[in-house]
Amino acid sequence: MTSFLGTQKLSLRGNLAGTRLCPHTQTSRVQPLFRLPTSASLFGPGKKWEHYELNKNGKPLRIPMHVRTGDTVQVIAGKDKGKVGEVTKVLTKQGKIVVEGANIKSKTVQPKPGSEEKGQIVQTESPIHHSNVMLYSKEKQIRSRVGHRVLDDGRKVRYLVKTGEVIDS
Repeated sequence: MTSFLGTQKLSLRGNLAGTRLCPHTQTSRVQPLFRLPTSASLFGPGKKWEHYELNKNGKPLRIPMHVRTGDTVQVIAGKDKGKVGEVTKVLTKQGKIVVEGANIKSKTVQPKPGSEEKGQIVQTESPIHHSNVMLYSKEKQIRSRVGHRVLDDGRKVRYLVKTGEVIDS
């Protein structure tokens, strides 16, 4: 008989240390008595299906992004392509951003038991990947890539490549 331990023979009663007979067929198929514990902490924070890349200290890496909170962006891919909005939240560990008025999802909310409230449908903005947006110039109504330059006073600022407009003030 084969198992994860190798080839072994069972006695007449089927007793083997660390194994047992299959309960349905009573055949010599060996099953382990225990399983190794798995937890989300072994793979990083959050749900066990969320696998973030970790640094040497075991903390999740932050993904470098070209947008920041408060930037005006235009969505360039997906169902909301062409929409212009402001970045309200940046999720650096996932590489995603929340744009005002883009990627709106509906969620039904049940009333709390014991109260006279009615159920409702709540619409919220969901995160989208930062690569699906480009920075947008409100003055010239054009989208552009972002560049970096050092000013005369030594500050490093971001600017729009097409218009030369400085984003960071």
